[in-house]
Amino acid sequence: MKREMLTGNAAAAWGVRLVEVDYVPVYPITPQTEIIETLAGWISDGMMDTRFVTMDSEHSMITAAGAASATGARAFTATSSQGLLYGFEMIYTVAGWRVPLVMVNVSRGLSSPITLEPDHNDILAIRDSGFLQIHCETCQEVLDSIILAYRLAEDERVLLPVMVNMDGFYLSFTREPVEIPNLEEVREFLPPYRPKHAFFMASQPMAQGVAVLGGPAYSYFKYQMHLASLKALEVYGEICAEFEREFRRGYGPVEGYMLEDAEYALVMAGSFSTLGKKAVKRARDKGIRAGLLKLRLLRPFPEADLRKALEGKKAVAVLDQNISVGKGGILYSEVASCLCNSKKRPVLLSFIGGLGGKNISPHEFEFLFEKMIEAFEEGTSSGTHLLYTEKEWEEMSLLKRTAENEGKA
Repeated sequence: MKREMLTGNAAAAWGVRLVEVDYVPVYPITPQTEIIETLAGWISDGMMDTRFVTMDSEHSMITAAGAASATGARAFTATSSQGLLYGFEMIYTVAGWRVPLVMVNVSRGLSSPITLEPDHNDILAIRDSGFLQIHCETCQEVLDSIILAYRLAEDERVLLPVMVNMDGFYLSFTREPVEIPNLEEVREFLPPYRPKHAFFMASQPMAQGVAVLGGPAYSYFKYQMHLASLKALEVYGEICAEFEREFRRGYGPVEGYMLEDAEYALVMAGSFSTLGKKAVKRARDKGIRAGLLKLRLLRPFPEADLRKALEGKKAVAVLDQNISVGKGGILYSEVASCLCNSKKRPVLLSFIGGLGGKNISPHEFEFLFEKMIEAFEEGTSSGTHLLYTEKEWEEMSLLKRTAENEGKA
């Protein structure tokens, strides 16, 4: 095992290299391009025995990766933002094929207006597709999650594709110390993929097609995907326990930070959880019994783990780095549905922040904890709060006035 300073993108490339993929169809898009550039260099230099093909679009790329997985090949690809949406049709199709494809999405806000910085609307747009989702906070998590993702996807009790998500720029281009496992250790944890069920293999010639089916058959297969996704929670627990024994790093479906004795809990996902943890520490220094629950596995949704972790809290705030237009925070709705039948459910608040990569300041986190305390004391919560500083509002107002003046000129 060696330790290097790696960006999130480089860590992803190392994860792909260590699992010894057979096929990588790609199409570049900021901010994920560094992943495929790194892989292309290694393959060109003979450091990876992998077929690398540049496709004409993300739609073709996902189709090719899914088709390769259906032959028993270990395939990988990556995308971001508008690229993920461009291949949206094939996301659902590939999941329905029940192939163990692993993809990386480097989250970036969606147009319009356009931005290159991150939020989670791109990855959460596919939450109902059948792809499992692992969300990463650190570069180390990115590398390790790719190894875990293949082990999870290829398990015969699961056989669903997995999306590993990291935030663009904040993580994709941030260098952190990363432990790179030895190849032999990874091979022991993740043996070569040898599917027992029939694929399109030359050694097992067969005919297979996706037919137009009526409601009963369609319902049956869709529900089988649902059951497999739920089973993935159990399988994920098993493989994470084995991974921790082998590599001494643990990754549960959720992660608590100063949560056990907390009265006020913040729920987050992704790299901004690091900011949340720092805010929790500051709140503790002020005498507030604060804690944080990080969601790592978003599909399947770890309901039992979440309910157990938030049991007995006075108030819980869900900080969404996304917005469902006309509804509000996506994760807030999911957490609310999970807690709604709890006998002693906490007061639940919704906050939206970090859209388009907007930073969340210490003062905004302070406001969040103040609102939690206030909501508990009053026994109620009100609406959705957008985290937006006074300085940002002044800058936005100046831009509006400038545009109005130019329009009059």
